[in-house]
Amino acid sequence: MGASAASLALMPTDGFAHVLSSKEWARVRGEKVKVAYIGIGNQGAYDIEQFEKTGMVEVVALCDVDLDGHQCQKVLAKYPKAKRFRDFREMFDKAGNEFEAVIAAVPDHAHFPICMLALNQGKHIYIEKPLCRTFQEAELLMASARRHPELATQVGNQGHSEANYFQFKAWQKAGIIKDVTAVTAHMNNWRRWHPYDSNMMQMPGGMEARPKGIDWNTWLGVCPWRDYSEKYHQGNWRSWYEFGMGALGDWGAHILDTVHEFLELGLPYEVTMKYANGHNDFFYPYSSTIVFRFAARKGMPPVDITWYDGMDNLPPLPEGYGVSEYNANIPATNQGETPRMQLNPGKIIYSKTLTFKGGSHGSTLEIIPKEKADAIKSRLPEVPKSPSNHYENFLLACMGKEKTRSPFEINGVLSQVFCLGVIAQRLNAQLLFDTKLKRFTNNNFANALLTGLPPRRGWEEFYKL
Repeated sequence: MGASAASLALMPTDGFAHVLSSKEWARVRGEKVKVAYIGIGNQGAYDIEQFEKTGMVEVVALCDVDLDGHQCQKVLAKYPKAKRFRDFREMFDKAGNEFEAVIAAVPDHAHFPICMLALNQGKHIYIEKPLCRTFQEAELLMASARRHPELATQVGNQGHSEANYFQFKAWQKAGIIKDVTAVTAHMNNWRRWHPYDSNMMQMPGGMEARPKGIDWNTWLGVCPWRDYSEKYHQGNWRSWYEFGMGALGDWGAHILDTVHEFLELGLPYEVTMKYANGHNDFFYPYSSTIVFRFAARKGMPPVDITWYDGMDNLPPLPEGYGVSEYNANIPATNQGETPRMQLNPGKIIYSKTLTFKGGSHGSTLEIIPKEKADAIKSRLPEVPKSPSNHYENFLLACMGKEKTRSPFEINGVLSQVFCLGVIAQRLNAQLLFDTKLKRFTNNNFANALLTGLPPRRGWEEFYKL
């Protein structure tokens, strides 16, 4: 077998010898990572399909609180031999010695206990973004990941393994992107909570029949008990402060990931809610404008990031912006059949000398206006291609062949930025933050929200692992 593999190391391609990549080596050798999936419908089903395409997974277990739901049936039929569970804790107890990696696509409030248990049990972990729901949860997850450097962690902002990641890195190294002073980030498409009544006096629930077979207790997880409501299930959870991270947590990691990492922004010293339409105690505003202010660091100037969401809240566009091109590679906002805004999700990066126009996920930047782009074209460096997509990158990291590009230690700080933004949304306030002490200096209510509500009885253990 070794000789056969060696003979395949150089394969003819268009008349030239082809050196196998690490991904191709893994396929030649038949290497597979034994995985357990948690959350197998909707985004989970998409992730499972992408992991299947790598040819590097062996599916051991499937877990979903709603196994009888129609959204789970395709995956269940595809892997009939995989063990099935509704409670991820039971899956770890009964099948934990059979898998080496966990891949989870579940509501935001369930990310933390799954990640902590996986790390504690010696499992590699891929979790959808945002990493977590509170600032403290991110602190604990980053600390746990640092204690387990042998385990691969990856957050599901897939663009971090695509063209924008490598372009930003190359353009910054070449001095094209430098002296950035401001960033506009925008995600103005329709959201699930826009029809809700912002004058509601309590959370919904209590009058609806729960779907047959759903493990609602496990779905609620660390959160206080709430009676079932369809307004929580099937992606509607993102609407509520209690369960999700709103538009900012949903799309921020796809739009601001490279800006945050390569400009080494860290944590902001000020977060201000500049505009809120439909502010209330329970669900996210219909529209938000949030300003994050970051201090100067390592010779780079201070940066202000302004976030815009909502149908009535388009950001100002610079001269020469042009049109907002639709990019088929950027996934839909998963909000059903809704009108698409004229301005697609993306960002505008302002430096002292150049302005950059960008989209979301892996879409690349362009210099605007066109006259400046033409003048600098000859100076643009060659951008290397990604050696692996986000899913392959995680699996190869599990095999010890690559390092993940969005590990908890990197994405965790970005997730904390979003947590601070959500606190400003919730309080509709200007908040001053001490980045060294990691506490607010002007609002004790905001400091309480860094930790959030105590976990429900029986779920405290995950915060002590």
